[in-house]
Amino acid sequence: MHCPFCQHVDTRVIDSRVSDDGATIRRRRECEACGERFSTLETVEIKMPAIIKGDGRREPFDAKKLRRGFDRALHKRPVSEEQIEAAVRAVVHQARMTTERELPSRRVGEFVMAELRKLDHVAFVRFASVYRSFEDVADFREELDRLERDLPGEGQLPLLAADVVPIEKGKKR
Repeated sequence: MHCPFCQHVDTRVIDSRVSDDGATIRRRRECEACGERFSTLETVEIKMPAIIKGDGRREPFDAKKLRRGFDRALHKRPVSEEQIEAAVRAVVHQARMTTERELPSRRVGEFVMAELRKLDHVAFVRFASVYRSFEDVADFREELDRLERDLPGEGQLPLLAADVVPIEKGKKR
């Protein structure tokens, strides 16, 4: 590893630590020529499949774009950052485990919908409405009915206002 300060070719590792999630190693290094210290991060580099868009274009897999999709669907929903990160990691893992060189974007969308269904039903319906191109209210109702029929919804907020217990004026939940 070259020193970023003097470009000397020899540096020595002073300390190594594995991250909490076990995905990276942080190494503290010291340049043998100038004595400056710096840190490096070591991660596994795995080739992700290319994504085939609906119009046939091919794009590299982009985890940041995936995260933005989750953020949009989960905007103002009671889901923690840790849960979102875990869902993004799960989708990346599923894409990686396909072992295919190219993956249709529809398949990635299915992975995302499966994770959103576990996290938050409202976010799931938001994502599904765009992903499945809902045309009218009937499409929404059909998806809501399927969701309510398939999942008990334990620990999640209700989907429809009829399921919400009214709050008396002046009282908080």
